[in-house]
Amino acid sequence: MIFPLPTSIKVTNTLKGNFDGIVIVSHSIELVKKHTLLEKIYPTLVEYSLENKTINVPSTNFILLPFDLFPTRRLIYSNVGSIDEDFDDVRKYKTAATNGIEMAISSGMKNVVLITLSDKTFQQANLVSALGALHSIYVPLTVRERNIKHQNVLESLNVFVNEENFINFEKVLNAFSISLAVCRDIGDSDPIRMTPLNVGRYIKDLFDQSSSIKVKNITDLNIIEKDYPLMFAVNRSANDVPDHRPCLIKLEYHGVCDKDDVETIMLVGKGVTIDTGGINLKIGTAMNGMSRDKYGAAVVGGFFAALDILKPKNIHVIASMPMVRNSIGSNGYTCDEIIQSRSGQYIRIMNTDAEGRISMLDPLTELLEMSINYKNPHLYTLATLTGHEVLAYGEYAAMMDNGPALKHGTSNEMVKTGEIYGQPLVIDRLQPEDFQFNLPECKEADLRQGNTLASVVTLRGHQAPGAFLIQGSGLMNHQNKNERPVKFTHIDMGSCMGDFPIVSYPNPLVTFIAHYILPRI
Repeated sequence: MIFPLPTSIKVTNTLKGNFDGIVIVSHSIELVKKHTLLEKIYPTLVEYSLENKTINVPSTNFILLPFDLFPTRRLIYSNVGSIDEDFDDVRKYKTAATNGIEMAISSGMKNVVLITLSDKTFQQANLVSALGALHSIYVPLTVRERNIKHQNVLESLNVFVNEENFINFEKVLNAFSISLAVCRDIGDSDPIRMTPLNVGRYIKDLFDQSSSIKVKNITDLNIIEKDYPLMFAVNRSANDVPDHRPCLIKLEYHGVCDKDDVETIMLVGKGVTIDTGGINLKIGTAMNGMSRDKYGAAVVGGFFAALDILKPKNIHVIASMPMVRNSIGSNGYTCDEIIQSRSGQYIRIMNTDAEGRISMLDPLTELLEMSINYKNPHLYTLATLTGHEVLAYGEYAAMMDNGPALKHGTSNEMVKTGEIYGQPLVIDRLQPEDFQFNLPECKEADLRQGNTLASVVTLRGHQAPGAFLIQGSGLMNHQNKNERPVKFTHIDMGSCMGDFPIVSYPNPLVTFIAHYILPRI
């Protein structure tokens, strides 16, 4: 990948190697006693526990082993805490691994072996633990590009795996490593390093040698104005600065098909590289962190990185990343404007800070137009769309289905997948009021973009945008009652990737990979 991470990711089934530290993640030291390669260190843990009761509760413990057991002596035991409470979940392993690896790095370890010990309560505990470790070793793209030697980083992360899972686990772990890094590179980078055009260049370079991913960047302002007029409107103020002009990134993956039940996934990821609010300017500190308003697009980029590596069968994926910058300036789009969308409908602009839904609408309309040519299509929009969703669900992404998607039940299955892989989602139900909310208050428009209030003080403030995307794209003509129903799910990610500016946790990327890719490799 571009400017690769300084830490190599390896899988091991032995403790014989150039390791200078061991990190054990578990809920009980008794599992150490039962492990063939670790049973010799059990007495040391018992002795430590007599003086340090915290080892038996969620904690991270640095322990010196006898020299004859492990020459560098350094052991970190990270306790996940209880796993049998009603609301315990596998994310405890991720947190414990993150803490353990961070302690390993701060103590100067360079080549660490990560061992996760668990019972059968959580079937993906080892992988989720490894994903937590990947979180700790990520070095931001802008830091990697400085070409300086990184001091506080691991040289290698070695994840212990039983022999029967060795080859497959190594392949999957490396795919996750690159996929999550791509997502973070795009999503976490500042608005100058990742301008719309720079995101396009990053994606183009990333897949330049790929035989399975097709990339097309549309940067011509005349084409964008003609074919994606709402996306063009959002970026209108920024067009005066050449480096800030928009870029529509189109991606496609077509897996080998050996079955009839091929699935077509069509994604639109919101890509606002900085959201000032536009003419409806964000004031005070409200703009801080809005460089992550491109995280929906970042998830799409990371998903394609995983597709490129794992090459799943019987799936066709088409995506658009509408990359824009919602600047403020003399040429900015304003409230009260009426703009005709790609679908032919006239949209009254109510608030320029509700730019996400309209920047995605025309690319979504295009994918709907294309869907007639493909088998079993399911359209998605992924967006850090509303503060209302954050208030409602915190760091959980919300899924909202149209009628055909609700009938099919994919979201229910994805929620189950998310629980298994440590990235839970919630299902939200669109209601008639959400569609009524978007109806115009005048004869000049077919729809209104929203209202004049912030989503956080609007009733059902994150559901109405999902309804708007259905109404504005033409999906109302593809309901269960129609000749050709089309599945659509809107995912409001809110701030599910975590707080700015700390390293993000790509969400719901892990769930998408686990649901759509892993079963097909």
